[in-house]
Amino acid sequence: MRKLLLLATSALLGLTTLSPPVQAAPPSLLPLTVTNNSGRGDAVYLYITGEMNGRLGYVNASGQFTPWSGGTVPPSPAPDVSIPGPGNGGSRTLQIPINLAGGRLYMSFRDKLKFGLVPNGLVQPAPWAAGDPNRDILFDWSEFTYNGGGLWLNSSQVDMFSVPHAVEATSQAGATKRTGQLVAGGRNRIFDQHQQLGGDWARLIHTRSDGTRLRVLNPSKGLDAGVFSSTYFQNYVSSAWSTYANTPLTVVPYQNEPNRKFTGRTSGGVLTFTNTAGQQVASFQQPSTRDVFNCDGRLAAPNNDVGAISRSLCAALNRSTLGYLHTQPTYDASQFYTRSTTNHYSKIVHANMVDGKAYGFAFDDVGAFESLVHEPNPRSAKITLTAF
Repeated sequence: MRKLLLLATSALLGLTTLSPPVQAAPPSLLPLTVTNNSGRGDAVYLYITGEMNGRLGYVNASGQFTPWSGGTVPPSPAPDVSIPGPGNGGSRTLQIPINLAGGRLYMSFRDKLKFGLVPNGLVQPAPWAAGDPNRDILFDWSEFTYNGGGLWLNSSQVDMFSVPHAVEATSQAGATKRTGQLVAGGRNRIFDQHQQLGGDWARLIHTRSDGTRLRVLNPSKGLDAGVFSSTYFQNYVSSAWSTYANTPLTVVPYQNEPNRKFTGRTSGGVLTFTNTAGQQVASFQQPSTRDVFNCDGRLAAPNNDVGAISRSLCAALNRSTLGYLHTQPTYDASQFYTRSTTNHYSKIVHANMVDGKAYGFAFDDVGAFESLVHEPNPRSAKITLTAF
């Protein structure tokens, strides 16, 4: 809460209330510097995509947004909109236009990415999909939105882990926020630890014919690629739902409203929640493994109390705390991923981050465990491709 500053001027004038200073609007173009500390000698190509005024398009190095045009079914090749990136040890500063939503900054090594166009749409690289032409390209991306509320920038692992990169934002006052930095040797450790788990977890790794380990798929995409079991969470979910037939589950989904609670009980295989007045608010049938990894389907989260409860359930299932801790969400990270049936991908990625933060699944922001920086009044941003 902002405090009001009161200034006594004189007995005649009494007390004058000074308004808090008005925050300057974010700049129309935000400098974003990409620094290449990867240690690799490959050429780097950068791409900026996003949505502005309801249109999907791309942005050039100087910050000009251009809507995609054309497109066919099946998709036709998109024009080459790559931006030459920095060589190892170098940097390149790009401009991000304000009001760009759903933005992505792609970075690829050695090879240019291949995008496709459909009428009013863009087909983005999806190496988990059969026949995707980017399957054997080393690439990754950061996600961002930049508008009047500032910059939100994250290093996402929601689809896959490939190119280690840290993200940061600097305020007009010069304060810098940074996340996404791997521990030393973290990339190799992430691949090795999946390999050591064996089974479906090892099958999430994709290696190019030249021996380059390109990526580890998030198990949500491993399902799409046909390399991960569609029943992995089935027994755990069934056990958790059964637990709450006899034990109430308390969900407190709003951190800033600790007295706003919902109580869940299972009856007839359905987990139903009531508010403190006893009114029914939401009900959930047992979600599938796909629903859990994607935080969708029976765990879809609209922007209301139903969604807030769903987000808490999905986070608890991925972190394997549901059925064991009966108040959710829990913010004690030492309790996460401690059971054999858990999202080991998310566990491994988090464990290899310097600050422990990552986007291991869609609702990893429950409790602010995601690798995101938000700067409401940014001066600049940076993405650093770290050593691997």
